Amino acid sequence: MTRVYSQTSALAAAAVADAEQTWDTRYEWQAVVLLTLGFGLVGLDRWIIAPLFPSIMKELHLNYQDLGNIVGALGLSWGIFAVVGGGLSDRLGRRRVLLPALIGFSLLSGLSGMAGGLTSLILIRALMGVTEGSFCPTSFATTNDASKPSRRGFNLGLQQSTFPLFGLAFGPIVATQLLAVTSWRGIFVIVAIPGLILAVLMARVIREPPAAATKSAERAPLKELLQHRNVPLSMLALLCAMTGIFTISAMIPNYLVDYLKLSTTQMGFVTSAVGFGGFLGQLVLPGLSDLWGRKLMSVLGFAVGAVFLYAFMRTGAVPTTLFGLLFVACFCCFGLLGLITGPIAAEAAPRGLVSSTAGIIIGSGEIFGGGIAPSLAGAVAQHFGLQHTLTMALIGVSLGILVSLMLQETAPRKRVPA
Repeated sequence: MTRVYSQTSALAAAAVADAEQTWDTRYEWQAVVLLTLGFGLVGLDRWIIAPLFPSIMKELHLNYQDLGNIVGALGLSWGIFAVVGGGLSDRLGRRRVLLPALIGFSLLSGLSGMAGGLTSLILIRALMGVTEGSFCPTSFATTNDASKPSRRGFNLGLQQSTFPLFGLAFGPIVATQLLAVTSWRGIFVIVAIPGLILAVLMARVIREPPAAATKSAERAPLKELLQHRNVPLSMLALLCAMTGIFTISAMIPNYLVDYLKLSTTQMGFVTSAVGFGGFLGQLVLPGLSDLWGRKLMSVLGFAVGAVFLYAFMRTGAVPTTLFGLLFVACFCCFGLLGLITGPIAAEAAPRGLVSSTAGIIIGSGEIFGGGIAPSLAGAVAQHFGLQHTLTMALIGVSLGILVSLMLQETAPRKRVPA
């Protein structure tokens, strides 16, 4: 048995070495750059509503519960259609899902500026979740297809790192600057334009992987989707991470102003830690997992994130300390998002079902963590106090430690002898 395993490992190592020598690096970086920009626009279009909400609230007569419901509606539809879109891209091809989805969420972002009330705004954002949910796993699978195996974790982390950078770091800056020259309605229209330009560039560059041209019989049957232990475990782990991410992202600005009594300027400084910490985490954590293993980095990410989130909750109105603690907590939470939906999902996927696997993992996390959790956090904030919303986030992140301990290691450098 040992001899057979050694021969198999040697063949696997030879195959990896051959792929390394013949890889189309030029296309890899072209595709990764475009997909990275695309996912950054997903973050911008999704989260630009948060800094605009005070203006929207005043004009449309909304409250904090309404904000939670608007964010939650997008998360629920995103989760459902991450599963649907992921499956479609494995069958129809990446481009047939990727390009319409990118055009769709860009147009719907612009349409958000035409909402006349709560109902229409929720409907538009829910439809936006349909297109972004379809784009998300398809774009991850496309990055995986284009990436050399030894750079898979880094590339998938790089792609996802722009989600918090564009949406939660640059988004508030863009929104507040544009509010000086136009209304919140005009800002939604403006941020839709880059996505349409990017769709043209992707149409020229993105290729279908060779596997997309194979017959469906060569793909693994769908019943194998959950057979790898990391798939159901990743569904649970992502739910834990997203409960932290979306509760923090939606509620921290009001927590800082209404509970800790920081000024608006101080709140903006502290809140920027969510975006900048998340950007660096999604860039670094998946990349480190290429070297040190997926399981180890997942356990450490949840553990360190829980410790720093707890410390944040116990800290008073000291902006610099709050910034540092929130930066590290979001570094871990967003880094886990990139790690779980990127290399862990890709390496647990049956043959030909990378996008489907990413879709079912993302869908499960989004439905609760991105859909139900923000709405629940809005209700908790409205009726019991903003400070208790962070307890929800802490519980979710802490449970992720236990889930991560059960993961199976799949990093190529840990499984294939050099």
